[in-house]
Amino acid sequence: MSASSEEVVHPGVMRLTDLRDVMVIERRNYDFPWSEGVFRDCIRVGYTAQVLRLDLLLIGYGIMQIAADEAHILNLCIDRDYTRRGYARQLLVKLLDIAAHRGAHIAFLEARPSNPRAITLYQNAGFNEVGLRKNYYESKNGREDAIVMAKSLEPTPQ
Repeated sequence: MSASSEEVVHPGVMRLTDLRDVMVIERRNYDFPWSEGVFRDCIRVGYTAQVLRLDLLLIGYGIMQIAADEAHILNLCIDRDYTRRGYARQLLVKLLDIAAHRGAHIAFLEARPSNPRAITLYQNAGFNEVGLRKNYYESKNGREDAIVMAKSLEPTPQ
């Protein structure tokens, strides 16, 4: 299902004032959520932090680190009540556009093998599996590996 033409989706910069809503989504969607302090630190040190709003409602967010010519997508989440509508793809494209605009030549991310929808999203966006991080994620059964994925970017002029 894709976004309805009646729905108005707005990407924007994540602000500290967004963290209450971000934390509601983070806790609702992950068994092992990031803490509010992690989000605060990401904003404080200047990581790319974006939110996605449906009209005025915050429905998702993404955090990305850019260093030298590499981007690393650290967190990408759409609230479960709004999945399967193309919003994750929109937010991913926004993050990749920002990375390319800032001179990144490659983007990396990790995905849980137990999350085939995320893996499909990333593959459809042009990411390829480039490695495996053993025991990377916490899970209900101990630890879970992470599939490392990468996508080449064409830097865009500023």
